[in-house]
Amino acid sequence: MTESATNQTPDTPVSPEPTRSRGSAPAVQMMDAAVRLGGRMIWSEATLEVAPGEFVAILGPNGAGKSTLVKALLGVFPLAAGRAVVLGRPPGEAGRDIGYLPQRRNFDPGLRVRGIDIVRLGSDGDRWGVPIPGGHRLFRNRREQRHLVDEVIELVGATAYASRPIGEVSGGEQQRLLIAQALVGRPQLLLLDEPLDSLDLPNQSSVAALISRLCRERGVTVMIVAHDANPILSYLDRVVYLARGRAVSGTPAEVITSATLTSLYGTPIEVLSASDGRLVVVGEPEAPAHHTDRHAGHPGHSGHSGHSGHDPGTAR
Repeated sequence: MTESATNQTPDTPVSPEPTRSRGSAPAVQMMDAAVRLGGRMIWSEATLEVAPGEFVAILGPNGAGKSTLVKALLGVFPLAAGRAVVLGRPPGEAGRDIGYLPQRRNFDPGLRVRGIDIVRLGSDGDRWGVPIPGGHRLFRNRREQRHLVDEVIELVGATAYASRPIGEVSGGEQQRLLIAQALVGRPQLLLLDEPLDSLDLPNQSSVAALISRLCRERGVTVMIVAHDANPILSYLDRVVYLARGRAVSGTPAEVITSATLTSLYGTPIEVLSASDGRLVVVGEPEAPAHHTDRHAGHPGHSGHSGHSGHDPGTAR
């Protein structure tokens, strides 16, 4: 069940207002939606609304179904109940209006494919064959494509290393190139599945700032699955928190609180603020181990009984 987190005492600063048109149709809506996988209900009665231009984090414990929510919006997983609307259309029908970055890929250090070629796949990855040498001079759409690829590479700050083999650049640089790949189709909605995972803290901060800038300056709606909410907390307009087959949505100040999470989990939860401003959730139980949320055919992450203390959003 999705609850609106209201009338709670704010524990975090209210996020800045996003750049969006008041009164415009929502970019994403879910109404009493449910997903069932392998005979198990992952979550149900999920109701949420994301306005155009909002920056939204999808948080929750391991196995709560965060990646499942993204794939439901993409139309990969069908809804078992309820309804979803993505950019005014059913899931799976928004096509190139959605930019999608799946969970982080590891590139072999010896891979010689250039970063710019990885980005170009976001534009013509559905075409077979080798591009004609100099084809951009013969075909107008090829010239436009090359210009657009160069534009998004510059936008994410990757021009200096885009011509290098993807396996030779750092993790943070690879992630910027993959974000450029997701942007090359000029999407209205960007769905990012743990784009900060495995990055060091400086790269987490810089990539988070980049995503926020794209959201504000380009008016792109962003929904991001986060392992740790802290690097993006100051940029967020809204949070969707999944746990125990339920969801709660609202501003970070409304959702990431002791009262709201205690109600969501049905067990005492305490949200603490560290001296550096980071939030720590204490008492958050792990989800059951039998949920396969990441990749078909691969077992879910092992859960364990007991309680833990960690950053909000340590989930898949």
